[in-house]
Amino acid sequence: MRKRKWKQRAALACSILLLPLLLQQEAPVRAQTDITQDMPVTADTSQEQDMPVATDTSQEQGVPVTADTAQEQGVQVTADTAQEQDMQATADTAQTQEAQSGGAEDTLALTSPSALLMEASSGTVLYEKDAHTRRSPASVTKIMTTLLIFEELEKGTLKLDDEVVTSAHAKSMGGSQVFLEEGEKQTVDTLLKCILVSSGNDASVAMAEHIGGTEAEFVSRMNEKAAELGMADTHFEDCCGLTDSDNHYTTAYDIALMSRELITRFPQVYDYTTIWMDTITHVTRRGSSEFGLANTNKLLRSYDGCMGLKTGSTSKALFCVSATAVRNDIELISVVMAGPDSKTRFADAAAMLNYGFGKCRLYIDDEPPELPHLSVKRGVEDTVSCHYAEEFRYLDAQGRNLDDIERKLELPEELSAPVSKESAAGRMVYLLDGREIGSVDILPDRDIAKAGYLHYLRQAWETFIMKALDSGGRENEQNQRETLPDSDAGRGEQTEEANLRRYAGGSA
Repeated sequence: MRKRKWKQRAALACSILLLPLLLQQEAPVRAQTDITQDMPVTADTSQEQDMPVATDTSQEQGVPVTADTAQEQGVQVTADTAQEQDMQATADTAQTQEAQSGGAEDTLALTSPSALLMEASSGTVLYEKDAHTRRSPASVTKIMTTLLIFEELEKGTLKLDDEVVTSAHAKSMGGSQVFLEEGEKQTVDTLLKCILVSSGNDASVAMAEHIGGTEAEFVSRMNEKAAELGMADTHFEDCCGLTDSDNHYTTAYDIALMSRELITRFPQVYDYTTIWMDTITHVTRRGSSEFGLANTNKLLRSYDGCMGLKTGSTSKALFCVSATAVRNDIELISVVMAGPDSKTRFADAAAMLNYGFGKCRLYIDDEPPELPHLSVKRGVEDTVSCHYAEEFRYLDAQGRNLDDIERKLELPEELSAPVSKESAAGRMVYLLDGREIGSVDILPDRDIAKAGYLHYLRQAWETFIMKALDSGGRENEQNQRETLPDSDAGRGEQTEEANLRRYAGGSA
C-alpha cells in the first residue's frame, strides 16, 4: 500500500516538473500557425532600402544602383524580411485578430496622421483618419502621371515600343532617378518600369514632355484629370512630386480616388508595380551600361497579396504610400500620408489592409438570369435583345448573411421606338433584408430607329408584292390541278385502246 502511494506521488512530481517543458514545445506550433494564416507585415520589414531624406529629394533611390548592387540588396532584403516576420508575427497577428473583432475606430491605432482604406471595385471607404486634410504627396504624384500615360496608350496615340528622347530638363531632375542622359532614348515600356519600380523623377519628366510637349502642359492635364475624378482637394505643380511647394498638394481620399481609377481601368499597371528587381540598359555616347532597378514598395515582399502601388517621401511630405492588395477577389487601397518614418508608413498601410480583409465579404453575381427579348413598338424592328451593363458586386463590412440576397427584375415587356443601346431599358435590383443594396442597368443590344412614313410605305409595298406573288402561285397551282385530270383521262383512253388492239391481234 505504501509502495503504491509512493509511486503515485513520484508520478505527480514528475508531471509537475515536465509540464513547463511540454508547454514550451507547443507554443511555437501555435505561433507558426498564426503566421501562416495572417502573413502580416512588420514594422521593421519596411526598412530594407530606405535612406535618410534630404531636402528636395524624393527618398526612394537617391544614389545609383548597379545591377550587382541590386542583386546584393535583393538577397539581403529576402533574409531580413524573413527574420523580421518571424520576430513580429505574433504581435501583428494579434493586431489582425483585434481588427477583425471590432470597429476600425476602436482597434486601428495608426501613428500616421492621415490615412484611408477603400475597396476598389465599389469605391466604398472602409476606414479614414483625417483623410481630407491637404498634404504634400511626394512621389505618390506619379500615380496621376501613370494614369495619363495609360490613357494615351489606350487611345493609340502612344505605344509601348515608342522611343522617348531625354531632354536636358528631364536629366536635371534630382531625388530618386535612374540617371538618364540628355539625348538618351528609352522606350515607353522601359520608362514605365523606371517610374513605377524605382520612382524615377527623370523618367517621369521625360514621359511628361513626350506626351504634353512640355512638363507644364502635361501638369495642366493632370489637374484637369484630377477635377474630372472629383479630387476637390488636389493641385499638382509637377509630374513627379519632387517639389515641396505649398501649391502642390492632395489628400488621402483624393489619392485613393486616382489610385482606384488607375487600377480598375488599367489593371495591366500591375505588370510593372509587382516587379521587385530589374535592369535597364543606358545607351549613350560613352557606350552602354546596365542600371539596376529595385522596387521602393517593401510591402511587395512582406504582405501577402500586395500588388502595388506607389511610395513617396520628401522632407515636407514625410513618408507616404498608396498600397493595393488583392485577396479572395477583394481589392483594397490603403493610403498613408505623412508617416514619421518608412517603417511606420508600411506598418500603418498593412494594419488597414488586415482590417479590411478581416472585415469584408464580397458578393458577386456572376451568373444572373437570362433576359427575355423585348417587343419594340413603332420601330423599324419588332424585337430587341438585352444585356446587363455590368457584373453586380456588393461589399459587406457588417457581417450580414449574403446568401439572403434576392433579385428583382424591373423590365417592361415592350419598348417604344426609338430605342438607344446607351439608355437603360430596365434594371436588376438586389435586395438584402428587404432593402435595396444596389442594381445593374439592363441595356438594349442595339439601336432601333422609329418607323416613319417611308418605312410603312415600303412595308405595305413588300406586303402587297408578297401577297401578289403568293396569289399568282396559288392560281398557277389551281390551273395545273384543273388540267391534270383531262390529260390523265386522255392518256388513259389511249392506253386502253392500245391494249385492246394488242389483245385482238394476239387472238387472231
